[in-house]
Amino acid sequence: MTETRAPLLTPVLIGGCIVILVSFAIRASFGVFQIPIASEFNWPRAEFSLAIAVQNLAWGVGQPIFSAIAERFGDRRAIFLGALTYAAGLTLSAFAVAPGQHQLLEILVGFGIAGTGFGVILAVVGRATAPERRSMALGIATAAGSGGQVVGAPLAEFLLRHMSWQEVFLVFAALILLAMLALGLMRAPARAPERDASTDQSLAESLGVAFRDPSYALIFIGFFSCGYQLAFITAHFPAMVTEYCGAIVPGGMLDAIGISTTSALGAVAIALIGLANIAGTVTAGWLGGRFSKKYLLAGIYLGRTLVAAAFILTPITPATVILFSLAMGALWLATVPLTSGLIAHIYGLRYMGTLYGIVFFSHQLGGFMGVWLGGKLYDIYGNYDLVWWIGVGVGALSAIVHLPVRERPLGAALA
Repeated sequence: MTETRAPLLTPVLIGGCIVILVSFAIRASFGVFQIPIASEFNWPRAEFSLAIAVQNLAWGVGQPIFSAIAERFGDRRAIFLGALTYAAGLTLSAFAVAPGQHQLLEILVGFGIAGTGFGVILAVVGRATAPERRSMALGIATAAGSGGQVVGAPLAEFLLRHMSWQEVFLVFAALILLAMLALGLMRAPARAPERDASTDQSLAESLGVAFRDPSYALIFIGFFSCGYQLAFITAHFPAMVTEYCGAIVPGGMLDAIGISTTSALGAVAIALIGLANIAGTVTAGWLGGRFSKKYLLAGIYLGRTLVAAAFILTPITPATVILFSLAMGALWLATVPLTSGLIAHIYGLRYMGTLYGIVFFSHQLGGFMGVWLGGKLYDIYGNYDLVWWIGVGVGALSAIVHLPVRERPLGAALA
C-alpha cells in the first residue's frame, strides 16, 4: 500500500496568504507617510511616530483577542471582523487633522492588523496542515507577509505622487475589504484534530501550564527585540534614508543606480527587505522542520545584531542601504514561523493562536518602543543613532535568552 503525502498548497493556505499579503502591504507602507503628514501639519516627528507606535501596541493587545474569537466563533468570522476594523481605522484616519486623532484611530488600525495578521492566519494554517509540512506551510504564509511588504511601500510612494495621503488611505481601506474575497478559499474544512497534550485541556488550563513554564517566558522575552527592530525600521527607515542619503549623496549617484529620489530609495529599501525575506522565511520554515527551532532563532537574532551594527558603523550611502536591506530582509520575519512552530511543538495546536498571540504582545510592545523612541530621540538629537544601538542591544539579548528554552512537547517537557 503506497503512502500519499498531504498537499502543501491547500485552499486554506492560499486564502490565508492572500489576506496576509494585502494586510501587510498596507501595514508596511506607514513609514512612507511620515514626512508627508508631518510636513502638511508641521508636526514634530514624534507625533506621527506615536500614532504608529500606538498602532503596534494595539496590534499586540488585539492579537490574543482575535485569536480567541477565531477559536470560539470561527477563523473566517474573526478575519472578516478584523478587515472591517482595519478599513474603518484607515477611513477615519483620512479625515484626522490633529495628532491625538491619528493616535486614537490607529488603535482601530492595529486591531484590524491583528484580525488579518499572523496570529489568526498562522493558527488556521497550522491546524489545516499535516505535521510533516506544517513548518514549511507556516514559512510560506509568513513569506506572504513579506510579499506585501515588497509592494506596499512602493505602492504608497507611487500613489502619493498622484493623490493626497488622505486619498491613499481610502484606497487602502478599499483594498483590505476587497481581500476578503479570499475568505471563500478558506471554506475548506481543516484537518481532523490531532491528539496531543493540549487536546483535552481548557483554555485556562493551557494558559496555566504555559505561564508556569520558564520556556514560555523566555520565548516571550525574546520576541521583544523582533518587534522593536522591525517596527522601528518599517516606520523610520524611509525617512532616515531620505535624510541621510539626501544630505551626503549627490543626485547623480542615485540616478546611476536607477533611483531618482532619496524618498523613492527609502520605499525601495522597505521593498527589498520584503523581497529578501520571502526567501528567508521559506528557508526558515524548511529548516524548522529539520533542525532545532530555538538554535535557529538564536542564530537569526545574532545575525540581525551583527548586520545592524555593521550598517550603523559604516557610512550610509545608497549602496549600503541596499546591502543592509537585503541582509536584514533575509532575517526579517524568519523568526515568525519558527516562534509559532516552537509554540505549537511545545504546547500543542488546540490553543496555538491564543498562546502565540500572548507572545506576540511582547513583539508589539517592542514595536511600540522602537517606533516611539525613534521619533522621540530623533526630535531630541536630530538623528536615529541612539535608538539604533538600543536595537542592537536587545537583539543580542534575544539571541541569548532562546538558548535555555526546552524544546520538547508539553508532556515530555513538563514530566
